[in-house]
Amino acid sequence: MKKILTLTLSLLSCALFAQTSWEDETNKMECTTITVGKKASADGSVMTSHTDDSGRSRTNMLVAKAEDHAKGETMTLYKRKAAPANAAPMPSYTYEPTGQIPQVAHTYQYLNTAYPCMNEHQLAIGESTFGGRAELKSDLGLIDCPMLCALMLQRCTTAREAIRTAGELLKEYGWNDGGECLTIADKNEVWHLEIVGPGKGKVGAVWAAQRVPDDHIAVNANASTIREIDLKNKDFFMASDNVYSVAEENGWYDKKKETFRFAYAYAPDSRMSLACRRREWRVFDLLAPSLKLDPNAENYPFSVKPDSLVTLSDMVRVFKDYYEGTEYDMRKNITVADNNGKSVISPLANPFMKSDELKLHKVNGGWHAHGERNIAVWFTVYATILQCRADLPDEVGALCWFALDNVASSIYVPIYANVTELPVEYQTCGRETGFSRNAAWWGFNRLGTIACQRWGDMHPVIDAVWNPMQQDFFNQQKEIESKATEMLKKSPEEAKAFLTNYTNTQCINTLNKAWELGDFIWTKFDGRW
Repeated sequence: MKKILTLTLSLLSCALFAQTSWEDETNKMECTTITVGKKASADGSVMTSHTDDSGRSRTNMLVAKAEDHAKGETMTLYKRKAAPANAAPMPSYTYEPTGQIPQVAHTYQYLNTAYPCMNEHQLAIGESTFGGRAELKSDLGLIDCPMLCALMLQRCTTAREAIRTAGELLKEYGWNDGGECLTIADKNEVWHLEIVGPGKGKVGAVWAAQRVPDDHIAVNANASTIREIDLKNKDFFMASDNVYSVAEENGWYDKKKETFRFAYAYAPDSRMSLACRRREWRVFDLLAPSLKLDPNAENYPFSVKPDSLVTLSDMVRVFKDYYEGTEYDMRKNITVADNNGKSVISPLANPFMKSDELKLHKVNGGWHAHGERNIAVWFTVYATILQCRADLPDEVGALCWFALDNVASSIYVPIYANVTELPVEYQTCGRETGFSRNAAWWGFNRLGTIACQRWGDMHPVIDAVWNPMQQDFFNQQKEIESKATEMLKKSPEEAKAFLTNYTNTQCINTLNKAWELGDFIWTKFDGRW
């Protein structure tokens, strides 16, 4: 009877999966980004990435075209603001203007996701919020995080240029957001840029940037990871001119008694969060297991050398991870007896349960009770793996691998940053439409929601479809990109049309498969638990 009750409650909690308040679970636990240097990747690409785990972000991707601008033209800046719960079919953001700044003569094409992610010149950006000290937040500034991403992609071609441009813009126009880490990659290198506000009633920002060594990987999982900085080493560090003084003025750093550490001066609470630190450990443990890092440590190295060169498949594997097979697997206490009487994890247990459910089942390491969360989570809106490749022309080398909804039940499709258009289903925001087959996100969200009804049985069925399909995408790269590169020599327009058609075909075929797969698992298991 106890076993039946446990399974029934687990099923009930899954049935409410898509109806629970997003804000309850996502507060201060949003987004993971992993970076890979060019000598740490199997194909020589520089990679950054992002899971947008906000729960409120828009679900669509748009192509923001390159434009020429008249002399004296201005640009209006906007700031996200949480919309009222009843303002749309689902919780979302509204965007209100904060002011105007001078426009540049030419802006580059970029992929415009909720956090704009990649431009036509192979500049790519990932993001992870770490919050920082509340007293540093200032509403006097004009620029928030998505806006800064757009400005860098519109105006810059390299990571260093983007960081310098961000510093100049923030100093003049001000940062109005919380603490953010932006992981900025180009064809040759990748940097982590961490930004906090200047304080109440002030305009500006405090920031530090650290470069990931070419043969290393790094991660940001909602905690500041930049500690000691050496501004004499200009090849690896940059910072705002007030990086020390703001900390000293507020008593967060005493240069006579201690070594300056950015994370502990400006975001000390983030280093205390197990939900953040455990993900840092898991990324490093999956890609550099020989280090045998302590899963309970307070700090890890800023970056590490992976045990073997990192492939795209490795990146996907990490982003699909939910601590399966470790003591931190949240399903481990929800068990049933198999045909031999052996205790095994229930097929109704899923790794995406919420706080109350974890407490109910007395799961070891429940999120809010003990500070845990997975890398893969149910409230991911979209995810990117961004490849920048010096051995390919920009028109071909700038590649965004794009997944919608929970990565553990989804698949990454190839979207080249120089495409001229995207399918209307990917341009349509599912958060604005409510459930609709005209918005791509709903196809993947529906699939993931159904899978959580009986994860132990359903996710292997999904994997059997997505895993070979994902590998096919990776295997096709060389042929597709060789053909596009040859076409580029004769006609840039023809090459772009070819990549646009390839991108759109893969997007639509994958979306159709998501709808079909959702129907299949719903029918196969027939609602009988």
